[in-house]
Amino acid sequence: MKKIKILTVGKYQRKISLTITIPVIALTVIILAMSVITVWNAAELHYIISHKTQRYVKDVSLQLASDIEGRLKKITQDMMSLEDSVLKIYDGQDVEGLKEFLLRKADILEFDSLMISSCLGKSYSTGNSVENLYELPGVQDALNGENGVSFLDGQSILYSVPFYKDGQVVGVLSGIRSKSNMQKLIQPHSFDGKGLTCISDSEGKVIISPTDLDPFLRLDNIFTQETKPRQRELQSIYQMRDNMRNHQGGVFTFTSINGSELVLSYDELEPYGWILLTLVPADLITGDTDRYVTRTFLITAGIIIVFALSLLIVTNTFRSHRKVLERIAFEDAITGGMSNAAFQLRCKEMLQKASPGTYTVISLNIKDFKLINENFGSPSGDATLRYVGEVLKRNLKADELCARGEADNFFLCLKESDRNRIQSRMERILEDVNSFNKNREEPYFLTISQGAYLVEQPSMDIMLIQDRAKTACRTQRYQSQQTVTYYDSAITRQLQKEHELSDLFRNSIQNHDFQVYLQPKVCPYSGRIMGAEALVRWQHPKRGMIYPSEFIPLFERNGNICCLDNYMFEEVCALIARWIKNKQPVIPISVNLSRQHFKNPDLLPHLSEIARKYLVPDGVIELELTESVFFDDRRIEIVKGNIKTMHQLGFLCSLDDFGTGYSSLGLLKEFDIDTIKLDRKFAQDITNPKSQHILACIMELTKNLNIKTVAEGIETQEQLDCLKGLHCDLIQGYLYSKPLPIPEFEQWAESRLF
Repeated sequence: MKKIKILTVGKYQRKISLTITIPVIALTVIILAMSVITVWNAAELHYIISHKTQRYVKDVSLQLASDIEGRLKKITQDMMSLEDSVLKIYDGQDVEGLKEFLLRKADILEFDSLMISSCLGKSYSTGNSVENLYELPGVQDALNGENGVSFLDGQSILYSVPFYKDGQVVGVLSGIRSKSNMQKLIQPHSFDGKGLTCISDSEGKVIISPTDLDPFLRLDNIFTQETKPRQRELQSIYQMRDNMRNHQGGVFTFTSINGSELVLSYDELEPYGWILLTLVPADLITGDTDRYVTRTFLITAGIIIVFALSLLIVTNTFRSHRKVLERIAFEDAITGGMSNAAFQLRCKEMLQKASPGTYTVISLNIKDFKLINENFGSPSGDATLRYVGEVLKRNLKADELCARGEADNFFLCLKESDRNRIQSRMERILEDVNSFNKNREEPYFLTISQGAYLVEQPSMDIMLIQDRAKTACRTQRYQSQQTVTYYDSAITRQLQKEHELSDLFRNSIQNHDFQVYLQPKVCPYSGRIMGAEALVRWQHPKRGMIYPSEFIPLFERNGNICCLDNYMFEEVCALIARWIKNKQPVIPISVNLSRQHFKNPDLLPHLSEIARKYLVPDGVIELELTESVFFDDRRIEIVKGNIKTMHQLGFLCSLDDFGTGYSSLGLLKEFDIDTIKLDRKFAQDITNPKSQHILACIMELTKNLNIKTVAEGIETQEQLDCLKGLHCDLIQGYLYSKPLPIPEFEQWAESRLF
């Protein structure tokens, strides 16, 4: 084994490493690409949502600014509506009445205090008077005929409006709104109560700040706070200052001093040239999106981490178990010797370096090995294989090999070409194998079949060489137990014969050397013909009649059976078309399909196309399957779909050799079959009471399932009478007729038409 490793394992180990590395790299690239795309998509989504958030905040703040403008205008309008009443009371010199009137109106109009100032410097107030009232800019504006405002300590605002007499300003009505009153005035009801608003002048000085309830930013120092904003935010602030001076609005997103991301919208309030600032947390709208984006990033990172860890684990596992993999690949699990894969690799190397006829490959098979497992158990069987492997190995020379192939089959590669020497060596080897019987009271001799192939073509595929040795082993002709059978001319002749038949096939198809024979299916009660089965006969112009037993197994192996079945199907369609054209009675015909067909998904559409070409009516052709097509569960599912398609395309379906295959009763449950053909073994043993009971159950079951039954191979009246008693639907066999050429069949059927 060490020598094998040196010569072969390194090269194939590199191949295995490449086989693993390339998919891993490809998978890594795919995962990384998907991760990049996912992150890019999430970032793009975040960008789009952020812009939509700014637009939403801008729209809402514009509406809010419009509302606040209306409220501010209403304040001055309410004050101006008091002008007439104030003048009347003022002219009447009713000071107490004036104070009472102003006090009442202050409460109604939500002023903290209302006061009147005359042009002569006299003033009246419902509350505390304001010092230097006449010096306030808003009062001066009112004395000059304009509405005005003045800012008092604590963010209180004094509104002033002039009142006239005879077209002249005779006084000023002023009203004080406190900070809390103004905060209430500008408090937004949008943004789920999480937004803040304030009013500043065009230079950014805060006039009315938001409420003090849970503030998250001091708006009065947003421009003066010494922070280090990002360049983009700094540009937005500069742009905001310019826009405010030019009486323009705008919106931008920035990060506050406490790390919160905020959206700030600013809009002009026309009455006094103020600016309404609206501040909203960015995650108010994008919170769910941000969580999604964050989750996406985390999932992507998790995938990369998991993949990296998995890749690391796989790599480490591969490295740590390399020797185990080598042992699995190149060491037989039971004998501990060379595996068949290692034998093929090493043998190929030796043959390529040797001259033709240097080596002989021998296949050995322990006869009746199953009996060892059955009588002594599997452990004893494995011990026997190990023992045989050890005996073979110790009888080898340099540059010779032995290995277990499969089950109880072994291969030898001997550096011998002389048959006598090979025979002599094999006799010694077999004697050594049975040497364990020397001290046994009851000997148990192992008989080993031996087939050999002398390698004349070293470049030949090693598997073909082994197959030839195995073929010789299977076809061994004993003169004694010790005789080695070679892959010789007899086997070659058989292969040549099969090759000749394969070569004749194409021309015979084209020349219509394959002929359709029909065997009738007869109703046992009326004696009338109810159908026929199409059987193939090969009438070659030079070789004469070639029977199905000679070519059907061969064509099953080489795939020609599919072409032959298609040929037979078209010949049957042509026959039915001729019957219809000549207005002859149309007899339903069943056509056999090999299981090889079910590897081709286009089979049934192709047959349907042929049937339409010949205008064959539905229900006239029955496709006959054998139970061998139901080889395993996967094949059953494929055939189930094909049977459904058969019915959709107008074909009937029958099951041949019923009772011998995969699971007969299970097939009746699974498939929508129209007819079953009982295997001929039932007819051969029909006098057996057990067989009759089984047939009776099958007949009753098929009647309940609306499935017709056909008994084939019926040759005696006794068989017919029994089947009639069991209510079998149709009979096929030599009792009525052998398979007939079409002209003879038509003549035979004339008197038995249904």
